[in-house]
Amino acid sequence: MDVCPQFHNLQELRHSASLANKVFIQRDYSEGTTCKFQTKFPSELESRIERTLFEDTVKTLNNYYAEAEKIGGQSYFEGCLACTTAYLIFLCMETRYEKVLKKIAKYIQEQNEKIYAPRGLLITDPIERGMRVIEISIYEDRGSSGSSSGSSSVSGSTAR
Repeated sequence: MDVCPQFHNLQELRHSASLANKVFIQRDYSEGTTCKFQTKFPSELESRIERTLFEDTVKTLNNYYAEAEKIGGQSYFEGCLACTTAYLIFLCMETRYEKVLKKIAKYIQEQNEKIYAPRGLLITDPIERGMRVIEISIYEDRGSSGSSSGSSSVSGSTAR
């Protein structure tokens, strides 16, 4: 497909487009088991989005996940408070980790609305995929008859 369809918002994308393909950005375990995703640009997105926009999105997500997993005074205090209250405190209090996950969900929503949906792409929050991959769905206009298949393609390594 040479020409990228233009969509104005997420609702228009979901209603007037059909799923053509999916791209999966794998976790990067080169620095340990911290939640970090590969910034390698998938060839399937070549005609859809600029490399720098994609890399900025993944780098920002990686920074948010690093912030969520950072251990400091607040994390220590939350742990001590949880122990002293038999973890009942979490029924009425949101952890710092949960707050950052909400910030990530908001960021992904904004990126989808401003950058990805107009290009016929949609990022799925990694939390919905067990923090294993960033899934990017590629949509094409239902009116066009493309020759793309509905098979999934995997970007990055699949080693476990």
